[in-house]
Parts: sequence; C-alpha cells; structure tokens
Amino acid sequence: MKFVKAVLLFVCLNVSAESVFAWGTTGHRVIAEVAERNLSKKARKHLHRLIGKEKLAYWANWADFLKSDTTGKWDHTTGSWHYINIPQNLPRPQFEQAVAAFPQQSVYTQIPYLKSKVATKSLPAQERKDALAFLVHMVADMHQPMHVGRPEDLGGNKVQVNWFGKPTNLHTLWDSELIDFQKWSYTEYATILDTKSATEKKNIQQGLLIDWLYESYTLTNEVYARTPFGANLSYDYNYIFVDKMNAQLYRGGLRLAKILNEVL
Repeated sequence: MKFVKAVLLFVCLNVSAESVFAWGTTGHRVIAEVAERNLSKKARKHLHRLIGKEKLAYWANWADFLKSDTTGKWDHTTGSWHYINIPQNLPRPQFEQAVAAFPQQSVYTQIPYLKSKVATKSLPAQERKDALAFLVHMVADMHQPMHVGRPEDLGGNKVQVNWFGKPTNLHTLWDSELIDFQKWSYTEYATILDTKSATEKKNIQQGLLIDWLYESYTLTNEVYARTPFGANLSYDYNYIFVDKMNAQLYRGGLRLAKILNEVL
C-alpha cells in the first residue's frame, strides 16, 4: 500500500511539474535564436550590454531550470506565469473575458510586466537581466498551444497518447516530441524557418498580445479536436501539424524580436 501511494505521489508531482513546461529546450532555443537574428542594431547593442557575449538562446530555458531551485526565491515564477488554461472553443469575446477573469498571474499578465522591467534602465542590471530571461521564455510559452489548454486536463498533461508506440501525453508531445522528431539542432531549425521577406516578417509581428494569444488558442482547439485520448500517433500526425508547429515557433521568434526591439 505504501508503494502504491508513493507511485501515485510521484505521478501527481510529475504531472504538476510537466504542466508548466513548454517547447522543451530545443523549441525555446529556436525561438530565441530567431529573435536574436531579427534584432535591430540598437537592440543588439543593448542586449550585449546585459548578457555580454552569450547567445540569447543560452538564457531561453533558464525560467524552466529555476524549477529545480531549492531556495524558494523563484517559487512565485514557476507556476501559472508559464500558461493560461481556459475552457476551449469559446468565441473571441468570451475568450477575452476568460483571459481577463483568470484568477492567477499568467503568461498573458506577466509579459507586459517583464517588458516594463527590461525597459526600465534605472533598475539594477541584474534585475533587468533576470526579467529579460523570463521575457524570452514567456513569449515562447505563449506560442505553445498547450499552454492555452483546458484547465481540467492541465493543458493536455492528462490526455494520454502514444507517439510511435511510446506512451506520453499531449502536452509533452507538443513540448518536445514533435520538435525532436524533426532532427534539427536549434541553429539549423532557426535557419530553416527564418526565410521570410521583410514585409512578411512585419505582417507576422502585427497585432496585440491578446491577438497572439488567441491565435495560439485557436490552434489549441484544433489540436484537441484531432488528438483523442489514447490515440496512436506517428507519421500522419506529424504531417498534419508540423507546418503549424513550425509557424508557431517562427511567430514566437519574430514577435520576441519585435518586443526586444521596443524595450532594449
């Protein structure tokens, strides 16, 4: 009986932890790399003043790594900062109402907060650097569709599926399994994605934060509709969603570049 309880506790803890991860290390680095390649000269100059010669991708996963911190300093950042789980298939007005009514700090509320911290040059450099690392991560999180998922299944964490015969869940599938299946390094991935014209890039960067969030939410609805519980997924699922996943990665990178160009 003690063994069973221990196993259940382990599963619960891992489901809870998984619910706040997004894109996995590769996806976050792809978005950061795309963003860095699209910075203005001014923004690039100020970025290097904050992080030195390190690549932006180096800091892309820092906000997730903090979940292993034992000091308690970052506990307030490791939960709902990374997502906003709301009911699915809502019309746009009801969607916006649900976002506004979300009872916790979320990826939607924290991005403006982090932007203001990075932009405030009177703050200590380390505080701005920390805010920058969070901002890089949260903009990416917002473009992972399962971070705008259903509350009842923790953004797909409770939706069990099989990926090429391997048991996993819908959230993990979109975090890492689909991306890792492409077999690209993060720099190769960024190079493959970053091929749009200046006009096309500008069009992708248009809109407000709520527009970008709704775009992710719309994809989330499609993902849920086409990924039933217990589904056996493989090549056909990749065929259906790879272009949409790549579009989200690229949008995240270009929009992060836009934000950094504004605040740096």
